[in-house]
Amino acid sequence: VQLVESGGGLVQAGDSLRLSCAASGLTFSAYVMGWFRQTPGKEREFVARISRSGRTTTYADSVKGRFTISRDNAKNTVTLQMNNLKPEDTAVYYCAADVAWTGTDSNEFDIWGQGTQVTVSS
Repeated sequence: VQLVESGGGLVQAGDSLRLSCAASGLTFSAYVMGWFRQTPGKEREFVARISRSGRTTTYADSVKGRFTISRDNAKNTVTLQMNNLKPEDTAVYYCAADVAWTGTDSNEFDIWGQGTQVTVSS
């Protein structure tokens, strides 16, 4: 079972970035997928999640209206489109999978990727 994130990088405030997560070794459509982020010295923070079908999404207030999560069950991928990026969005972003639509706490998610760094300069 593996989740592999890609698409991170260094951008300027106001720019856009698209993160992708490729899943393998699991029945992708059976999992709720989520994105979290973490900065040094802080706990992992919920960003967004998407239901198995893709019809339902949840966002953290800090990213609502700027970030969009989507998934392609045929390609076993989940993406996070990030627009109007701010310096406070700087973090390592993690893709995660949850067997059930429970909560947004990181402890609810069972499978994690290795993370991809996003740095937003002012």
